[in-house]
Amino acid sequence: MYKITKKEQLSAVVWLMELDAPQVAAHCEPGQFVIVRTSEEGERVPLTICDYNRETGSLTIVFQPLGVATEKLLEYGVGDELADVVGPLGLASELVDEDPEVLKNMKILFVAGGVGTAPVYPQVKWLHEHGVDADVIIGARNKDLLFFENEMRAVAGNLYITTDDGSYVRKGLVTDVITDLIENQGKKYDRCICIGPMIMMKFCTLTTKKYDLPTIVSMNPIMVDGTGMCGACRLTVGDEIKFACVDGPEFDGHKINWAEAMKRMQMYKTEEGRAKLAYEEGKTHHGGCGHCH
Repeated sequence: MYKITKKEQLSAVVWLMELDAPQVAAHCEPGQFVIVRTSEEGERVPLTICDYNRETGSLTIVFQPLGVATEKLLEYGVGDELADVVGPLGLASELVDEDPEVLKNMKILFVAGGVGTAPVYPQVKWLHEHGVDADVIIGARNKDLLFFENEMRAVAGNLYITTDDGSYVRKGLVTDVITDLIENQGKKYDRCICIGPMIMMKFCTLTTKKYDLPTIVSMNPIMVDGTGMCGACRLTVGDEIKFACVDGPEFDGHKINWAEAMKRMQMYKTEEGRAKLAYEEGKTHHGGCGHCH
């Protein structure tokens, strides 16, 4: 069992939980994920590792309640215990395997959208701890959905914030900021790491491709089982077939068949939606039979 030691609401829709998971914390690296299960009967949910502390044995996850499993996770509080936390799974960020002295001579740009801010944070923090500064863009639909501004500012070289509706700092999409930094501010980058909603990552790669800027994306959004057995996260990357959970979750964004990936993601929404309605409506739910009043 894994005890919850901290629970905090980060934004209008995003929550943080800190877990006592020393075995996981001892081995995880930025870019990896864990499988969480609230109870013996619960669904297995892949969640990105947001932070970890090897000394205290703590593991931090950040999630947005969308489906049944994450809605149930939200019901748990400090002192409660989760049945399973399995990991670390997936491959660590490629940055971890590179020489920090080489990275110090590179200009790296991170682009975080929505909940994607959580998996971006440990990578930027790791770079900061190794003496490497990186620029970071955080985007959200509005101010109420932003989180980790102070945490990211403490580890980023430069932090740029944008909101779709202009309710905080500046108005525009993350792609607008990328264009502004390169075309108007004369910034030159050697690598971009973009993590967020599928549609955001797709258009981020289309933007960076215009500038021949190598871009890595995280395909966590299409993972289901997390072990490669279900096939839900099957991807076409260049001329190869990959699975986000075992071959990733990070891939060359310019090589991903985005149309295929986004279509695959849509395949699972109907079933998950029905399950969520059944959970929310309890015994009054009749499976859309047409006889509910």
